[in-house]
Amino acid sequence: MSRLLVPAALGAALLLGGCATAPAPAPITSGHHAPLLPSVLFPGGAESITAWRCTPDQALVTAVPEGAESELRLWSAHGAWRLAPAVVASGARYEQGDVSFWDKGSEAVVETPRGRLECQAYVQRQALTRQQRPGVMFQGRGNEPGWMVHLAHDRPEATLSLDYGTREQTLPYRVTTLDNGAGRVILQSGRGDTPFELRIEAGACLDDMSGEPFPARVTLTVDGQQYRGCGQGIAP
Repeated sequence: MSRLLVPAALGAALLLGGCATAPAPAPITSGHHAPLLPSVLFPGGAESITAWRCTPDQALVTAVPEGAESELRLWSAHGAWRLAPAVVASGARYEQGDVSFWDKGSEAVVETPRGRLECQAYVQRQALTRQQRPGVMFQGRGNEPGWMVHLAHDRPEATLSLDYGTREQTLPYRVTTLDNGAGRVILQSGRGDTPFELRIEAGACLDDMSGEPFPARVTLTVDGQQYRGCGQGIAP
């Protein structure tokens, strides 16, 4: 999987626009129940997720839940933001502070204090649902070699499928970092004899083979080997 890199100018503009939430202290959690993951890792009930290629050369990922009054969820390489709907003569416009996203169908205009972006929609995929992935709260995946991780929705348990599915194991985990403001989660194995670490961070991500967009970047470390890819939270 490859990450979508958006220049720092856009990241700074979004932060200046007041869309991002200040990082909260990272709690350490444990117990028999799965943690509540940051909401910015989820598409918010949207049926689809869209990737946009913008000029200057950069990319964004968006999701809009069904309904005329729905907010726009926006991901860049610097994190995630929510923009509220605004009145516009045509298309759909969303604003938050000094940042706006004007969706005109297959085209969009993004305006920030640092400048204007002309964007073109180029990949769209259906968001993962609990019906498709029963019992799964979050899915991450990557390529070469193919791998996948599922987090159970009702208990702190991760199922790892590595090397094109030839190695699979279900293990308990503990949460070492949970930062709702930054949309960042770090999990580690709950068993000393089978260590692993899973890092999840809100931000635009594309599958490096299919080009499909996701709202989270994922890094899985097992036996000293890193697997990088994308992921999505899956709501009930």
